[in-house]
Amino acid sequence: MKTHDLITLLAQDNRRPANLSIAISVAIVAGTAIAALIFFSMLGLRHDLALALKTVRFDFKFLVTLTLFATATSLVAATIRPGSKLVIRRRLLLSAPILLAAAVTVEMAVTPPDQWLGKLIGRNALHCLTIIPALSLFPAFCLFLAIRNGAPENPGVAGAIAALVSAGIASTLYASNCFDDSPLFVATWYPIAAGIVATAGYFAGKRFLRW
Repeated sequence: MKTHDLITLLAQDNRRPANLSIAISVAIVAGTAIAALIFFSMLGLRHDLALALKTVRFDFKFLVTLTLFATATSLVAATIRPGSKLVIRRRLLLSAPILLAAAVTVEMAVTPPDQWLGKLIGRNALHCLTIIPALSLFPAFCLFLAIRNGAPENPGVAGAIAALVSAGIASTLYASNCFDDSPLFVATWYPIAAGIVATAGYFAGKRFLRW
């Protein structure tokens, strides 16, 4: 049987394999638990957390990171099922960038221009670019193990989406430690870190998720 014919047959079977969905859920929970354990063992929460929680900028970071996590998670199962229509659904991934763009606009409106560069550079850019990818490794590994049982038409895309889920988890953990709360900082360094993870996930997917 030709690959195209096999994909067509699989696409006609609309039954979602429950065990695969469960495996994805378990992988996310397990990966999050491992990443959180390492995070709290090595970094932990920022010492002024109680005060930070009362600020809009700090809380907004979690809105962005959890939005990335939720939208990417909603796409995982579809990326490993042949025939799934992802063109429209992938637009959900624009939700987090749109939130960031809106926040940056407000930040620039209420902050003097001479402070923009300082807020953008922040104090922890290097930490952001290293800790988020490092923490992403654990949920990404768990997710890759789970979705290898699927049949992605585009293994690279499947790997990138799984990596974005992982980046969302890692970013959420890191945000609770990071002292740079300005949307200018978050909109610059968090997406770069997530982009590094997604790029690595894309190439890993092409290598390990082929069927």
